Amino acid sequence: MRRTGVLSDIRLLVGAPPALATRPIMARIAAAFFAVVGVMGIVVSSVIPEGSTGNRGILLVGAIISVFTGALVLALGRYLSAPAHAGLIAFATVVLTYMLMEAPDPVVTMALSCLYPCIACHAAFVFSWRSAAGLAAFALPLCTFGVTSRPELAWWAALLPVTSTVIVGTGVAILSRVASEADIDSLTGLLNRRGFDRALTAVTTAPGAPPKVAMVLFDLDEFKTTNDRLGHRAGDTMLKNVADRWVQQLGRDAVLARYGGDEFGLLLPNTTEAEAIEIADRMRAAIATDCSAGVTSWRQGDTASLFVGRADIGLYRAKATGRNQTMLESSQRPAVVTELRAALESGTVDVHYQPIVDLAGARRTVGYEALVRWSSSEQPELTPSGLITIAEGSDLIGELGRAVLHRACSDANVIQRATPDIAIVINVNVSCLELVRENYATNVLRIAASTGWPANQLVLEVTESELAADSVQAIAQLQKLRRAGVRIAIDDFGSGYSSLNRLAALPCDVLKIDRPVISDIRSARPMLTAIAALSSAFELELIIEGIESTEQEELLSELGISRAQGYLYGRPQSLDQITTPTAPAHNSPTNPTRRSRL
Repeated sequence: MRRTGVLSDIRLLVGAPPALATRPIMARIAAAFFAVVGVMGIVVSSVIPEGSTGNRGILLVGAIISVFTGALVLALGRYLSAPAHAGLIAFATVVLTYMLMEAPDPVVTMALSCLYPCIACHAAFVFSWRSAAGLAAFALPLCTFGVTSRPELAWWAALLPVTSTVIVGTGVAILSRVASEADIDSLTGLLNRRGFDRALTAVTTAPGAPPKVAMVLFDLDEFKTTNDRLGHRAGDTMLKNVADRWVQQLGRDAVLARYGGDEFGLLLPNTTEAEAIEIADRMRAAIATDCSAGVTSWRQGDTASLFVGRADIGLYRAKATGRNQTMLESSQRPAVVTELRAALESGTVDVHYQPIVDLAGARRTVGYEALVRWSSSEQPELTPSGLITIAEGSDLIGELGRAVLHRACSDANVIQRATPDIAIVINVNVSCLELVRENYATNVLRIAASTGWPANQLVLEVTESELAADSVQAIAQLQKLRRAGVRIAIDDFGSGYSSLNRLAALPCDVLKIDRPVISDIRSARPMLTAIAALSSAFELELIIEGIESTEQEELLSELGISRAQGYLYGRPQSLDQITTPTAPAHNSPTNPTRRSRL
């Protein structure tokens, strides 16, 4: 339910039923109506005098059918759609009209005509204005015909039940919609938390098989800053603009709500988690402000609060790992997670190393980046990036990070002994889910000390687009590591926020420039010139990733950039390949693939 202006308000009033009209409520009201009509018919047919005109038998049969229909609707009404309910009301109207015509006495006819307002009440409460008006247009002529079909009654005798039907139906329609406004957020016109919870209950308690329902919780990352700097009016405008853009992205079955403050909830019936992630990403891309999203799906045995809580966990992970992204939370533990846990316990996760070279030193290798490698029998197509995603989603990222760091530092000692004339630097990627943990810096220094690898020859790479720069905990961990001699690199610089204020606030020593910056040699020169000046101003070492051709290398040399990494200098290799003199060079630049974190 959504309103975006006067025209939309009119469309809402005409085309939308009250928010309170759920299928169970519709079933109970319809069943009650049929039961009342039937019971009244049975009573009337039982007490009227024997000598009365009309057909008592037909009246009794109609009453029994009405009672039976009421019981059937009560039992099966939750399975019936709104059009089916409308058909039932139309059928009841026809039955009631026939009972008026066959009533054994004009007094009974007038008594039965008092039930037409009940039809109007039902239609007004359950259906939209348009549908309710259609049922009224169907019922009022039948009422008039049923009353005036008795020769004892004048045409004006129908005015009382017709007028009562119009007045009562209109009043109920207005009051039911006023009550529905309690479910609407007055600022955005979306459902509020109460309305969203009601819709969630209606969807997840539907009969039949467990529903295939996904949920997304959104949170605007910079809303508090907007409110504090520009005032509440600017914040309200932002919320309304976001709601307007998002409504345009959704289908008719989706339920969007302002869940509270700057948080929005999205309920997606008949949608898988993968589809929900795509929808969430499309919605985030449709607005101008950064936004985090958490996704989950309905599981057998879930309560509404547990369902929302799991989506909230996904949202927390999205914000904790850098914000402005979509994270999946799943209560299921796939077999690949169990397999990964066993691999970590047995130490079978491998690490390969890609060289970092000094162009001023004739491509001399001065360091290596450690990259995780692991083959899954459960998911043979699993990529290193997919491995990281699984580890982050299953709370194994800490164990994986420690395993890779320990292996990298141990192997670095072997590499260093093979090249004693160069102080080799080892670069290890860090997930932000690790970085925000309180004991992360302590664990890093402990691993370096236990392997004997010097802290000043260790570089930890943090991806710019994921780093929660405003996290006090993250900043404290980085500062502690730098004080111990560990250097910090901002990885993939240029693909995330790339803000000067952000760069100045982060404790870092190295900038690693993402491959797309150098991929187009024609546009790379001005960009690299600016980045080189920036790194010089901040006194940061600069490393350009993704070098695959001598033309790119020549451009770096012309600009005075001496550190490079890419397939031109070597693909990721195992420790044995690096330390064995006869190992192939693997310098082919063909078929480059995106490297993974860690």
